[in-house]
This record gives sequence, structure tokens and C-alpha cells, in this order.
Amino acid sequence: MSLTLDSSLEDALGAASAKTLGRAFGMQNAGDLLSHYPRRYADPGELTPIRDLPLGETVTIVAEVLSSSFRRMRNRPGAMVDVVIGDGIGRMSLTFFAKNVGAAEWRSKDLAVGRRGVFSGKVGEFNGVTQFAHPEYELFDDEDSARRSADARAAVPIPIYPATSAIQTWQIARLIGRVLDDLVEVPDPLTAEIREREELLTADEALERIHRPRTRNDIDPAVRTLRMHEALTLQTALLQQRDAVRALSATSRPAGPGGLLERFDAAMPYTLTPDQETVGAQIAADLVGSWPMNRLVQGEVGSGKTLVALRAMLQVAESGGQAALIAPTEVLAGQHLRSIAKMLGPDLAPLLMPTLLTGQLPAAERRKAALRVASGQALIVVGTHALLGEKTTFADLGLVVVDEQHRFGVEQREALRAKGSSPHALVLTATPIPRTVAMTVFGDLDTSVIRTMPAGRAGIESFVAPLAEHPGWFNRVWERAAEEIAQGRQVFAVCAAIDTTKKTAEAAEPSALVPEGASGPRWGVVQLDEALATHPTLGGIRRAVLHGRMPSDEKDAVMQAFARGEIDLLLATTVIEVGVDVPNASTMIVLDADRFGVSQLHQLRGRVGRGGVPGLCLLVTEAESGSLARDRVDAVAATLDGFALAEVDLELRGEGDVLGAAQAGVRSSLKLLRVVKDAALITRAREVAETILTDDPTLQQHPGLREAIARRVTDEDRAALAKN
Repeated sequence: MSLTLDSSLEDALGAASAKTLGRAFGMQNAGDLLSHYPRRYADPGELTPIRDLPLGETVTIVAEVLSSSFRRMRNRPGAMVDVVIGDGIGRMSLTFFAKNVGAAEWRSKDLAVGRRGVFSGKVGEFNGVTQFAHPEYELFDDEDSARRSADARAAVPIPIYPATSAIQTWQIARLIGRVLDDLVEVPDPLTAEIREREELLTADEALERIHRPRTRNDIDPAVRTLRMHEALTLQTALLQQRDAVRALSATSRPAGPGGLLERFDAAMPYTLTPDQETVGAQIAADLVGSWPMNRLVQGEVGSGKTLVALRAMLQVAESGGQAALIAPTEVLAGQHLRSIAKMLGPDLAPLLMPTLLTGQLPAAERRKAALRVASGQALIVVGTHALLGEKTTFADLGLVVVDEQHRFGVEQREALRAKGSSPHALVLTATPIPRTVAMTVFGDLDTSVIRTMPAGRAGIESFVAPLAEHPGWFNRVWERAAEEIAQGRQVFAVCAAIDTTKKTAEAAEPSALVPEGASGPRWGVVQLDEALATHPTLGGIRRAVLHGRMPSDEKDAVMQAFARGEIDLLLATTVIEVGVDVPNASTMIVLDADRFGVSQLHQLRGRVGRGGVPGLCLLVTEAESGSLARDRVDAVAATLDGFALAEVDLELRGEGDVLGAAQAGVRSSLKLLRVVKDAALITRAREVAETILTDDPTLQQHPGLREAIARRVTDEDRAALAKN
């Protein structure tokens, strides 16, 4: 049978194997299977340190059979096989149960003394001896050994694949081998000229060598070739996406003398920072360009991104165009509306009629808001995903502003964009993004950065309260909060859960950050509220709770009351992570701080120190010193530089989590590529992609690259990347 990368696994391997691979890894075709690369390689002579195997984990090792015997069961039918294997340093036992003596005898002979093989199972312990119970194994082929010298046999690396209990690494290797044997020539994403210049292999050679290397020297060239394939495929797709936007024609939205933007600037009580001026000029130029703006603005928490976005909205409004600002939460949408109305002031606000449109609005209010939007009366519209609904129409949508892109997928952004005639798009994020991640995730966007902070900020001090070493500091945290409140200031206390008895977590990233099997967070908002009710000092202060399961009007009422200074202590989940602006809030207490990601902690910290009041951030954790969780918290306390923290986050967690493939639960297009380690390769791939598209924008002369993009960079992949 002749197979291509698009051949179904059922055609290639049969229904049973296809079903197993589909369930285990979501694979559908031969290309999916062949891009399931080995995670490492073992040598037949490799000595795996048995004595260091972690109890309770499923591992794969290479070892030699030292003894093998079987015995009948005393109290029930059947027999048991006892095998001891060793690696030259340590030993462990294998135990097998058989229903009859014949089967046990066969197993014992199969696992003869002196045989070597790959053994896989869950590490256990019995009577102080490390053991596998009923492990999977594959012995090295004796017939093959007879044909080759011992030295040659020892030189052939054994691929070890990511596996599950349903399908072992050697079973995956056999299935991949069957597909490779029947595979026709693979279309190469690289031309012969590029391959020669970059010193890379053909696609066929790379797949053969990565899955069936003859020596260790085969592996690195194969990996480098396939990494370039991934980088070039993704970068070309992103550049195509960028060029598709640039192929559209946009309505020019110039600012005129004496217009809305000039009037706003004249009334503004403060001066723009140098970065705000620079980014504002870039946006202003984009809005009069021949194609729609497609720009990402990165800015530290509190750097004034909303002001930059509002100035863009005013420029668009001068020609009667509408601007839609879409926020990830109801609370943030309401906060944005109030902030925009306040900045516009009593003279400009009535002219622009900023309007809130969310799914939680009462029906009558929503109808009125929708009518103002459809008629063009509302020139600034703020909302959540409700703006994407089919019933929401705009008179002249000229600008789409997306706040916190990592929470808002590419499909949603495009759906909102489709409501206008090629409107401009501005994406805001307060999560600093490392350069290589920005190039990999947001490669279709022009990027601007706001680093300078507005004058008048009092700054923030951050401290870790390590309860593992100093349990008494927990009381001191609340004494410190009481001291701030006594001075007329306000305090946030953030928990990773709503109610720990019901396991209602709201920290955005716990699955990626908390070790498997670890207990849940100690504190939920409900439990903290109950505990503080009897606190000698804080029990009598004005206290309120805020979390994502509250009705929208209740959340909004609480947040407005806090903003007015009517609440001293707000106990909340990460619903207040972004966009909440209360200048009088001085203190941020984060409980179970190790349950949050670096960027989350940095965002939460940015909720205080926003006015003339000095900010204080207390990161409360029970994580042990030296643990990865504690390192994360310590890193946040050590610096206020969000861009430095973004690099730290990448180093601590790895780009798999930062890009979101693990959390998103979808097949990532990044298999071998690592955005930190392969920064130079990604940069080179982008240069190659730009050259290719300049000469061949439709990729007619590069059919292999065109097919690779269609096959590997799916809409689902792009959405998964764009949400982070």
C-alpha cells in the first residue's frame, strides 16, 4: 500500500490501531503519527540508574535479565513469574501472574538470563525492593543480534516515544515503522536551494533518521531539519495572515484640526509619556494607511494603554466611525466604560455616547444599547463576547480594540472584525511577551511597546510571606492590612478558589502549575471571609467578596462600591486581575501565591500603587524554599520589570505552558521547536519566509510548503496560540 501524510490511520494501520492512537493522542492521519517524535533515545547498552527511579511514576528503562523463575500459586490456580533485572548499578524485580503453569513457563523462558530489553511500568516497592508489577517489555532481537556485531548493535539508538498505558513506546515505534515502509515521497517544504544553503536534509531523510536512526549522528541533523520545517511553516502562515489583512482596503480615518482628538488632548490634565507619544504616532499613521491596522500594543500594568486606545477611538470617531472595545470579563468591561467616560469628561462624553453592551444586561437596557450601536449614535461601544452576537450590528465599525489578547481567540477577533468594512484592529496586552514568543504567536501583527510609566506613581514594594519557614507571618500579614486600612487606604486579598470545600477554583492556570496529586488551595474566598469575620481588628471593618460566580450586577455593584471607597477590604478571585483601577488601594495580598503564574501575580500586583499611595504586595505561600513553585513567587517579588519576568516565566515553565498548548487541550503545531532555545532558528525562518512570499506570494512554486501549512497550521492551532 502506498501512503501519504494525509492517509488515514485506519487505512494505514487498521481500525484497532487507529482507534487506540486517536484516543491516546488525537491522531487522525499518517502525518500526525510521524510528527509524534521520540522524546529521547536509549542505547541497547545504556545503563539506566534503577536506584534513582521515582516511586509511583511510569518509566521506561533499558536493563538485562539477571534471574528468572516461576512457581505455582498455593491458594489459587495459576502461577507467578519472578524476574530480577539490573543495569550494572541497581536491581529491581518484575512480577507476572499467569492463569496456568504453561503460560508462566513460557514467560520465564522468554525472559531468559542475559537477555536485554526495554521495560516499562509503574515503579512500585515491595519489601524494600523496587519493582514493576506486570510491566510491558520488548527484548532486543536475538536473530538480529546474530546478523550484526555487538558493537554495531550497540550503536543503534532506540527511540523512546511519549506513550500511555494503552500504547507503549515500542508499539508506537512498530506502527511508525510500518507507515515509513509504505510512505511515498514526502513533499518537501524547502526547495533544494534552501536545503543546500541551510545545510538541511530532505523531508524523507529527516523523518527516516529521527524515527529510525542508525547512529547517534543521524539524530541532530534530522531534528534541526524538522525544527526548520516547523518554524518556516508557522512563520509563513503568520506572514500570509498579515499580508491578507494588508490586501484589504481600509477607510482612512484622519484626525483634523479642532477635531475630537485635538479637543481631548487640549483638555487632558497630564502629559503623555514618551512611549505613549511614540505608539500613538504609530497608530495615528496606521489609521490613515491604505490597509487595515493590525497592531499589538504591549504595556506594563498601569502604563496607560487604555489612554492610547481611547485616542485612537477619537481619531476614528472624527469621521463618524465607531470603535468597539471588547474585554474578557463583565467586570472589566464595566470598568473600561467608566474609565473612558471619566477621561472624556462632560464635554466629549455626550458627543461619543460610550455604551456598554454585555450579555448580562437586563433585556430592556440591552435593546436600548443595541439600538444606539446600530444607529451609529454610540461612537464608542464597550462589551464582552456579546458584541459578537448575530443580533449586534454597527452603523460604521471602524476600529476593533481587543483587551488582553491572550484571553480572546483569533476566531472571535475576526468575527467582530467581520461586522465592519475591514475595520482597523488594535490588540492590547498587559502581559509582557518575550521577543521570540511575540514572533511566534503574534507574527501577523505589528508590535509596539509601552515601557515608560506615567509620572506620579508611588511605586510598589513586594514581599514573600513564606509560611513554610515562618508560620507566624500569616498573622503579621493581616496586621499589616489593618494598619493600611487604619490610614484610610484599601486592601485587596486574592484567593485561588471561591470555596475550597466545593473545589471551585478560579486561578487561571492551576492545572499547569500545581504538581499532579497535590492538594487543593488552602484558602477560598468563602473560607477567608469566615476566618476574618472573627479577626480582632479586621472583623469590624467594611468587607466584601467578589468572584466569577456572582451575578453580573452584583459584581459591578461591589466593584463600584470599592472604587468609591465604601469597602475597606475586598476578598476576591482573579476576576480583579486586569483593568480594575482604584487609586486608593494600597495593598495586594495573594494567598496560595504559588498557585498563580508569574504573569498573573504581576498583573494582580499592578492593581495597587496606581495613584499617589505607595503600593504593597504580600505574596503568601507555603511552598518550600528551592521548589519550582517557590522560585516563581520569589521571582515576582524580586523585580517590577514585567518584561524580565516574562523571560523568567519562560525559563521556569517552558514555552509549552506559556504558549498554552497544554492548557488549551488541542494539538499544538509546535512539536520540536522551542521558542527560547531556537530563537535564532525562528528569526532565520522568518527571513526565509519573507523572501519566499516576496517572490511567490501564493506559494505556487513552493507546493511542499503550501501543503505543510494546510496540514499542520490549522485554525485550531492558530486559535490555541492566539489565546495566550
